[in-house]
Amino acid sequence: MANPYQTIYLASASPRRRELLKQIGVRFEVLLLRTYPSRLDVDETPQAGEDPHEYVLRMARAKAENGNMACRVRHLPAHPVLAADTTVVVDGAIIGKPVDRIEAESILKRLAGRRHEVLTAVAMALDERIEVKLSTSYVEFVPLDEQTIKRYVGSGESYDKAGAYAIQGKAAAFVARLDGSYSGVMGLPLCETTQLLQEFGIEVL
Repeated sequence: MANPYQTIYLASASPRRRELLKQIGVRFEVLLLRTYPSRLDVDETPQAGEDPHEYVLRMARAKAENGNMACRVRHLPAHPVLAADTTVVVDGAIIGKPVDRIEAESILKRLAGRRHEVLTAVAMALDERIEVKLSTSYVEFVPLDEQTIKRYVGSGESYDKAGAYAIQGKAAAFVARLDGSYSGVMGLPLCETTQLLQEFGIEVL
């Protein structure tokens, strides 16, 4: 019997996540939570003393759950909802998306010449069921001088990116070493995502 859930909802506006899903042949519709009532928004503020791993898992789970709720509110066809969250960790601190140029430059100065951790959690929800997986990668940057950082931030690539950089873009030139998942650093670890899809009976590739 054909699986009725071969299409999924992607609860993310990220063009990178859309590209990655297309790469493995997944049929999806984009579900933008911001188009729904504000009570469906996810508060991305870390809790006091929250471990970065627990934080990113909580965020992915909340986004998938809210996407699932949005489907019910809009009476949309029942399909699994996929969501993800990415954060960068330096010295145990959660580094999110920069709010402006100054913060982006500050983040990159902190990452320059050092190794940092990139955590991406991916979650899938359908009705009362929710499953979550975590991808952990380590990225080492070459030393960066102030002018290089300013030019990179001036390119506009830092914005809306955890850690203020896009590994698939110009910042690839900064990466001396990557241990882990390239797609996970981009924002959607394809290995863990494929495992989730298969657990929900979604064919991949």
